[in-house]
Amino acid sequence: MAKAEAAAIDLRHFDVVRRPVVTEKSTLAGEHNQVVFEVALGASKPEIKAAVEALFEVRVLRVNTLISKGKTKRWRGRPYRRSDFKKAIVTLAPGDTIDVTTGI
Repeated sequence: MAKAEAAAIDLRHFDVVRRPVVTEKSTLAGEHNQVVFEVALGASKPEIKAAVEALFEVRVLRVNTLISKGKTKRWRGRPYRRSDFKKAIVTLAPGDTIDVTTGI
C-alpha cells in the first residue's frame, strides 16, 4: 500500500482563512504559540483547523473563535455600520511556528 499523502491544498482553504490579524494583542499571543486569523463568518472550527494545517503545514492543537460585531460610524453626517467579522485564535503544537509577515 502507498503512504497516505499529506492533505492537499484545496482552494476552499483560501476562502476560510482570509488574513492574519497583526495587532499588539495578537503579537503577545505569539509567545504562547498562538496565531490569530480573520476567517469567514460561516467557517466552523474543524474547517479552520483543516485550512491552517493544509496551508501552513503545521499541527493545530486548538481553535478558539469569536465574532466581533461591526461598529456604527458616521461619515459626512450619515451613519453607516462596519461589517461583522470572525477571528480565530489558533494554538499550534510545540515546535510549530507560522511567520505572518510573509505570504502563503
